[in-house]
Amino acid sequence: MEKLTRTDNVRVRFAPSPTGFPHIGNIRTALFNWLFAKRHGGKFIVRVEDTDQDRLVPGATDAVLAALDWLGIDWDEGPRVGGPFGPYFQSERLDIYQKLADDLVDRGLAYRCYCTEERLKEMREEQARSKERTGYDRLCRNLSQDERNRKEDEGGRSVIRFAVPKSGVTAVSDLIRGEVVWQNEVLDDFILIKSDGFPTYHMAVVTDDHLMEISHVMRAEEWLPSTPRHLQLHQALGFGPPQFAHLPMILGPDRSKLSKRHGATFVLDYRDQGFLHEALVNFLELVGWSLDDHTEIMTPSTVIENFGLERVNKAPAIFDYEKLTWMNGMYIRQLPEEDLADRIMPFLEDGLPKECLPVDRDYLLRIVPLIQERTKLLTDVAEMSEFFFQTDLDFDPQRLIQKGMDRQTALAALAACQTEISNAKIFEHEPLEAALRVAATGLELSPRQFFGTLRVAATGRDATPPLFETMEVLGRERVLDRIQQAISRLGDSD
Repeated sequence: MEKLTRTDNVRVRFAPSPTGFPHIGNIRTALFNWLFAKRHGGKFIVRVEDTDQDRLVPGATDAVLAALDWLGIDWDEGPRVGGPFGPYFQSERLDIYQKLADDLVDRGLAYRCYCTEERLKEMREEQARSKERTGYDRLCRNLSQDERNRKEDEGGRSVIRFAVPKSGVTAVSDLIRGEVVWQNEVLDDFILIKSDGFPTYHMAVVTDDHLMEISHVMRAEEWLPSTPRHLQLHQALGFGPPQFAHLPMILGPDRSKLSKRHGATFVLDYRDQGFLHEALVNFLELVGWSLDDHTEIMTPSTVIENFGLERVNKAPAIFDYEKLTWMNGMYIRQLPEEDLADRIMPFLEDGLPKECLPVDRDYLLRIVPLIQERTKLLTDVAEMSEFFFQTDLDFDPQRLIQKGMDRQTALAALAACQTEISNAKIFEHEPLEAALRVAATGLELSPRQFFGTLRVAATGRDATPPLFETMEVLGRERVLDRIQQAISRLGDSD
């Protein structure tokens, strides 16, 4: 059961590392933190953990912020908005970490390690050969003061390591997983400050969580093994630790680690694939959390009012791309037509042939009602609606000949369509359908045959939105022109 302290001042953070572009796991973590803050009237902070300088990816920070913006996950403090606990980039806070680490060294709770990479590599290889537990052997922890002075005089590079207690246990009352206990003897002396002067994740995250007054740390399950280090460091620094909640892993439907083969994993890829941000947010809310055992489509206000860690599962969550696609279709069908037209427009401009551009918005608004029910992804629309914008259709004229028909029958059907459409007093779908049904009967053709031929002639497709509504949008002149082209092509074919 979720136990909260300091609910009068809930402060949570999303702390991405710009060593790659934001993926589903990152953003699910951000979303759950944001929902928790909203639920308790707290603050949601974005802090960029950019201390791993060798692995920084250009543009990654902007991509993270763009993903949050797209999904409507706004932040109260952090990049672009500032705040009272800045700076919010760890690379701008190096003096803070160094000062605290030096204080730990002075108090004997940390020490300088002078081991070279070569020695550490040999140590790990020997441990592997001997089938010993791998980890730093604490050689420099046991140096005498004279030995330390000599190492300093030699001017070699060094790191600062934390002196982990050699016995006892470290425990955390995780808000999702309950009591978790580690034996201190199996933990090695981890690095606080690297030889380049930058802090490790452990040093920076503990320092900033305290100084930024973070009340609850909600992060991925993969960080659970780091928790004893963080608790020990909090204690050594004299900080009161936040409450921890480790979110379940996200797996693919086959229960393997989520990867590209399960669908896109970078969040902005979903935007480019034609997903609505509302649908992706709703879907991610259900990846590890549930309102009840049956509700799936939920408004943001409903989720915020009911969000709590007691409903977050311990077991891995399943990311089902097909379910997300289904949910996206549900959201598309709920959109007002003008809103959907605006969202479709960029995908048409990107996906239609150049000769079909520019797209007239008023014309698009007439098309939207015909395709809305059939659309699952916004990227579907260009292919689905291309025939509305084309001047000439490209199809095999033999497709005009439906099952049970020959070329002459198909030509007769097209001629009848031409006559009825030309003579129609008003070009609207209901009277048009009625008149053409009579024409089909007069030729002793079934509606399937007659309308199948007409559909191919008018659209170049065997399957389209409702035929007569489609023809009404296309307009009498365009439909007659296409029927005449079809007659000419079928008449000229072998």
